[in-house]
Amino acid sequence: MTTSRSNRGERITDVRVDDRTLSADLADGRTITVPLNWYPRLLHASPAQRANWQLCGGGFGVHWPDIDEDLSSEGFLRGAPAPLGRTSGAA
Repeated sequence: MTTSRSNRGERITDVRVDDRTLSADLADGRTITVPLNWYPRLLHASPAQRANWQLCGGGFGVHWPDIDEDLSSEGFLRGAPAPLGRTSGAA
């Protein structure tokens, strides 16, 4: 049996979003960069909405309150885009 344990090095320390990519710096020195089109809420958000983020989940997640988007370092590392159909404020 395997268990999922969060690695402290996978805590997010900084996030940057531009018109094409989302980049998350991790505590262990890695930077994960993913295509912004994986996350339609962020893709269609204004620059001000993209810049308004906060760490959550003990640093393993990022929350954008203006667009109700939550992403995790685990998802970034797995290469997991948002589920299909998740383009509006409805979860």
